[in-house]
Amino acid sequence: MAETFTPWDAADYIENPEDARLYLEAAIDEDPGDGSLIRAALGSIARSRNISALAQDAGLNRGNLYKALSDEGNPSFSTVLKVTRVLGLKLRVEVAS
Repeated sequence: MAETFTPWDAADYIENPEDARLYLEAAIDEDPGDGSLIRAALGSIARSRNISALAQDAGLNRGNLYKALSDEGNPSFSTVLKVTRVLGLKLRVEVAS
């Protein structure tokens, strides 16, 4: 019998705000400098929640939010801040060691 596989999606494993925080923190630490991992992590976190409600709470258009957090997206910093705030997360800066 042939094995069947389903695509892996991080959104399926983000169950609470702490999971979201740890995932976003890891993405920030490992990002190559182009924001691609941060954008992907925010997209996964958003999909783990109700993205329509998230967009509404952030004052954003749902379609535009999907596009901004997609692989080809390029969200503005204000969009990143709005999304993280609605998700109950804060971005912080620390001295690099």
